[in-house]
Amino acid sequence: MTETTPAAPRKKRTAMEVIRSVRQPKVAVMLALGFASGLPFLLTAGTFGYWLRDEDTTLKAIGFISWVGMAYVLKPFWAPVVDRVDLPILGRLGRRRGWMLFAQLLVAVGLVGMAAVGTANLTTIGAFALLVAWASSTQDIVVDAWRIEASSDPEEIGLLASTYSLGYRVAIIVADAAIIAVAARVGWPQSYVWMAVLMTIGVVATLFAFEPARADAVMHGKAPLWTPRGFFDAVVGPFIDFFTTHKAVGLLMLAAIAAYRLPDYLMGPMYNPYYHDLGLTKDTVAVVRAATGLPGAFAGIAVSGLCAVRFGLFRTLIAGSVLQGLGTAAFALLALSPDLRLFTTVMALDNFAQAFAGVALVAYMSSLTGLGYTATQYALLSSTYAFLGKFLKGFSGAAVDGMTQTQGLMGAYQTAWIVTGLTAIPPILLFFLLARIQAREPAAASR
Repeated sequence: MTETTPAAPRKKRTAMEVIRSVRQPKVAVMLALGFASGLPFLLTAGTFGYWLRDEDTTLKAIGFISWVGMAYVLKPFWAPVVDRVDLPILGRLGRRRGWMLFAQLLVAVGLVGMAAVGTANLTTIGAFALLVAWASSTQDIVVDAWRIEASSDPEEIGLLASTYSLGYRVAIIVADAAIIAVAARVGWPQSYVWMAVLMTIGVVATLFAFEPARADAVMHGKAPLWTPRGFFDAVVGPFIDFFTTHKAVGLLMLAAIAAYRLPDYLMGPMYNPYYHDLGLTKDTVAVVRAATGLPGAFAGIAVSGLCAVRFGLFRTLIAGSVLQGLGTAAFALLALSPDLRLFTTVMALDNFAQAFAGVALVAYMSSLTGLGYTATQYALLSSTYAFLGKFLKGFSGAAVDGMTQTQGLMGAYQTAWIVTGLTAIPPILLFFLLARIQAREPAAASR
């Protein structure tokens, strides 16, 4: 957790020091773990929706089945266990690495299960999708904790956050573009099996990772989880620590975080059905995503990092929110003309905006956690930003279907994209207010 007393100014790193930091083995491990974290996400969300729409599943059903993603929101309920308990057998690798490996293997099992049962029984495939989402969210808990605890100083938190985001974005492209091209040739079930095989990247990274010792001294001083004192500290301690540090401003922080990714989440289940209903082929979607995804991710991550250093984190967060709103609203233009050039431009803007905003938010939330509560506090913060959007996105299909009766299908899509883009306004105002409050605090302390 950030200290209330001003820290001594740190000497800025030289270019060579930055280059040497990038060459550290843990940076490569972080890249692979970011990939493993990002790969399952869309396989139970947007990509899963494309598969379902291909099998003539209704938009309403697609929207509601996207609620399996609520596992990412509910992860604070089991985060204290991940934070404090070693797994049997796998715990020999260390607490963080043992949980990583367990979650990665479970993700692979769930993906193979989805491929095996297919879409004939929505209940069964939905159960396997829920297993994947639960295992993936558990992996996120421990990878987020490892990223923070493996950092030796605040600069490395930013470096590993950027590396994590890059790996995550590469995985998103694979699970959002490459899989569509594969599915067009060998079918959706076989493509999901290939995604399960790709989880071995995370397994290998886990085996090569070191077990972070930075939080060990703090953890060893805590009572066991199964004791009343230990249980209270694991469940309530993270909240007490957070609000002791930030006081009432902590509520404003949580509100800003909760609203920040609404433009990205609200229409999440409708992206691929939208492309389907526009008449775009799988190959077109796959090629455009592949062509714009990685360059957009690289550019967004790099520019976000530079902006954070040059202009500060709050200005970067505000810029990210503006970009998200514009990028999401731009999808409405495709309903007027699903031109390939326009589609490419919109996708490029969206990829840049999401990568830019994602790095800024990850760095901000990482800075708010404290040793001894790393996994639980970051799980709480990430659930805060995911809860509202993931809950509301379940109604996205019903909203589009409802407006179709009066506006037509494309008109309904247009309205939904524009309204979703406007949800970027509240976080802009909230982070602007937080920036003003933070600017006043040093001035008040100096009097």
